[in-house]
Amino acid sequence: MFCYQCEQTYRSDAGDGCAGSKGMCGKEATTSDLQDLLIYALKGIGQYARRARALGAPDAEAAAFIPHALFTTLTNVNFSNTRIVDLIQQAAALRDRIKARYEEAAQKAGQTPEALSGPAAFHPAADMEGMQKQAAAVSVLAGQDSVGADVVGLRNLILYGLKGVCAYTYHAQAMGYEKDEVHAGLENTLDFLASDPSDIGTLLNEALELGAVNFSTMELLDAANTGTFGTPEPTSVRVTPVKGKAILVSGHEFKDLLNILEATRDKGINVYTHGEMLPGLAYPKLKAYPHLVGNYGGAWQEQQKEFTEFPGPIVMTSNCMIEPHARYRQRIFTLGPVGWPGVRHLDGKDYSAVVQAALALPGFKEDAPEQRITIGFARDTVLGVADQVIAGVKSGAIRHFFLIGGCDGAAPGRNYYTDFAEQTPQDTVILTLGCGKFRFNKGEYGSIGGIPRLLDLGQCSDAYSAIVIATALAKAFNCSVNELPLSLVISWFEQKAVAVFLTLLSLGVKNIRLGPTMAAFLTPNLIDVLVEKFGVQTISTPEADIAASLKLAA
Repeated sequence: MFCYQCEQTYRSDAGDGCAGSKGMCGKEATTSDLQDLLIYALKGIGQYARRARALGAPDAEAAAFIPHALFTTLTNVNFSNTRIVDLIQQAAALRDRIKARYEEAAQKAGQTPEALSGPAAFHPAADMEGMQKQAAAVSVLAGQDSVGADVVGLRNLILYGLKGVCAYTYHAQAMGYEKDEVHAGLENTLDFLASDPSDIGTLLNEALELGAVNFSTMELLDAANTGTFGTPEPTSVRVTPVKGKAILVSGHEFKDLLNILEATRDKGINVYTHGEMLPGLAYPKLKAYPHLVGNYGGAWQEQQKEFTEFPGPIVMTSNCMIEPHARYRQRIFTLGPVGWPGVRHLDGKDYSAVVQAALALPGFKEDAPEQRITIGFARDTVLGVADQVIAGVKSGAIRHFFLIGGCDGAAPGRNYYTDFAEQTPQDTVILTLGCGKFRFNKGEYGSIGGIPRLLDLGQCSDAYSAIVIATALAKAFNCSVNELPLSLVISWFEQKAVAVFLTLLSLGVKNIRLGPTMAAFLTPNLIDVLVEKFGVQTISTPEADIAASLKLAA
């Protein structure tokens, strides 16, 4: 195996990347290799699907399969070799069907169908040994000896961004929301990567185009969430347990949360969110369920401790999953793209096994001392008090905005974000999103003119809300987003963060502070390009970065 797609990848003086028998995420080498092979097969689908779409014959099955299959290859999603092999075989069969669809459309259009090669002609081996041999030729480092690390790094920047876009697309599709331009963008990117591009300028442009596709995808997901569950509203959320039977729902999939709430209605079972499911408690349709009682725990990397202590079943709806401890392995369930060998996988329709487990397990024996936080400051809420915000800036009451958000993780250095939030001056406002907020979201920050100093915008995909807010404020102040008294301090971990990062670059946002470390797939030359073109910076110390941000805005 070789993998360097996430921030926690193995790092040493000899080189960065997970290349042993198991990755830092717990993924076995065989699983990692099979996922490389699945990606190769998906490129073949992209080759034919793009051409079929161009001839007016888009394929709905490909539009559904691509996001789901690529989602399984994100960090901490699917660790099941059986499931990945099945997806590889499905991909090959689907590719052959779309090939026939393309050829028929070309003939109807009076064109000679292209004879495509590479991934378009891939046929999976009949056994595991054969598949592993195939995977060795299509790893993420394929071609590096001939084209160099810079080109391969850019190819992988695009690939990992594409994975993030596919995850957001999958979330929107779960609620029945689709957009042709998004599916076209996914197919175009797969087709582009299938061609083994090597021109640096072309690769950079493609990365920015993918960022634009992700903006459209986050817009779609925002419409899916608000159209299905209502507009988020400021909500006081309990973050300590209450007495009673309990189910914990982790991941990102609000539709699964809704299904679980329906399955547990009037059964005497309390439901808790975990991690990136926390923002669900601000949506009117979800919080209307009285047995959705609050949030339990923090970010994903604490789950082994938190899940062990939780006295009920746990349901993982998406990333991030860590190898289950024996103490809760028999009471954790997976859904959708998530998988772990030996862990029960639900079909998304029947939740009776979870309900039965909750009724059989002890639940919380007593109420814990009550503690609350306030969430739900999505774009409509913030823009609803835009006049107050603008007046606060003009009067000097609000000197600066800091967006401190993104993914959390277990690697050293992430206390930077806690310290940064705690050290922000009292005349500044903190916007946050993603699971990185768990580093500081229980602190007391006060308010400015009735506006809370800490505004939780929601999940990582709610970067869309942040962009809309920034754009509206820039319009009000008759300036560009880069001229606002706003600093972006971003923590990254996995591929959704890469997609959001590309979106910000595609919109021309500059001077992003990124940490805790730069991605291993970005070579020194590529980092220099990001610094020169976009002013991207690595984090240093909270004191220095706060001072530099305020000085730059002065």
